[in-house]
Amino acid sequence: MLSFLFLVLAFGSVIPYAYSYNESYPPMWELVPESLNNFTIHNDTVTINPWDYLQRMALYKILLNVTAPFLDMKEPDNKKNVLWGLPLQLGWQMRTGRLQVPSKMHSEDQTSISAKSWWACMNYYLAVIPFLAAADAGLFEGFPYGIVITQPDEFRYDFCYSIEGCRSTSTKAMDEWKTFFEVTSPDITDQSHPVYDSLSKEEDNILSYMWRAHVQSINVALPRCSSRLQYFSGPEGSFGQDWATAVEFLAAAYFPTDFQSTNEFQRFLPPRVLAVTDKAPHIPDFSEQQNRVLSILHAIHQTNTITGGFLLRLWKKAMCSEEGRIAGQKLLQNMMTDPQLVPETMIKIIIELVKNSTCKVQKKRQN
Repeated sequence: MLSFLFLVLAFGSVIPYAYSYNESYPPMWELVPESLNNFTIHNDTVTINPWDYLQRMALYKILLNVTAPFLDMKEPDNKKNVLWGLPLQLGWQMRTGRLQVPSKMHSEDQTSISAKSWWACMNYYLAVIPFLAAADAGLFEGFPYGIVITQPDEFRYDFCYSIEGCRSTSTKAMDEWKTFFEVTSPDITDQSHPVYDSLSKEEDNILSYMWRAHVQSINVALPRCSSRLQYFSGPEGSFGQDWATAVEFLAAAYFPTDFQSTNEFQRFLPPRVLAVTDKAPHIPDFSEQQNRVLSILHAIHQTNTITGGFLLRLWKKAMCSEEGRIAGQKLLQNMMTDPQLVPETMIKIIIELVKNSTCKVQKKRQN
């Protein structure tokens, strides 16, 4: 255990919270509808167009508001809500031009979302699916009208538009998101709210359900959205695939997705769509940290692919205990600021975490 602690402390010396940051809401957040009652009601139905940025963002704002009594984690302004990672990620995609394909980036309609965008397609399964699952779980039980999701002009068969339709085509994702809302919002079910010894354990449990649902959305979206990579440059397409792999590592560590943590993490993501000539770590208009993160994410994806997924399996095993996840979160945070933290070093740390895992002991105690 001493060697384990040495490694964690050695690579935890670059504290991710040491630098200053500016809390940032998604673009046009003040214009985003915050309730289903803010939409036009016609023939006893509300129509929501997820191909408009403001309306897609409204799905998140509404979810943040209805879950605030359960997910604010005893903090003001609902900023500890783990669902903040979703709207902030959509906001980053909007801000960096990833919700449009390159040929349409200067469209007159600044809030339109292209069905050809790989990022927009992937995000659909992290916006509409959670929203409809929340409705299925009863979070909008007092709302007397039906909900209609607008279909895009292209690729209509790649998406679902109703609770019934999504149950049929995206079953696992719908089930996991519904479970997340039922477990974390106890007032909508007959089950009693779990009692925890500490706030950290409650957060750990909530993040476990959220990330499980998040990964299922990604798994459903990947094969349906892959054809859209052709509309972006090679480097951008590669980054998209690297990012999808990175999400699995974040999920296994129960990486925090509250307002502050997500903002701190996203400052190291690329600030624009990658061009054909961009090659990290030598992109001149990117910061040193942004170049480094791109390089490391690509190396992790390549290593995981070459090893047939062994790196991810090893990482998941290392993250099976609360102690391992704490160390894993520090490792992921320091990845952005420590130039010595290369994949080879990460593998050594992961192996040490696995060797010192307490999961086997915990399982024996449960049996």
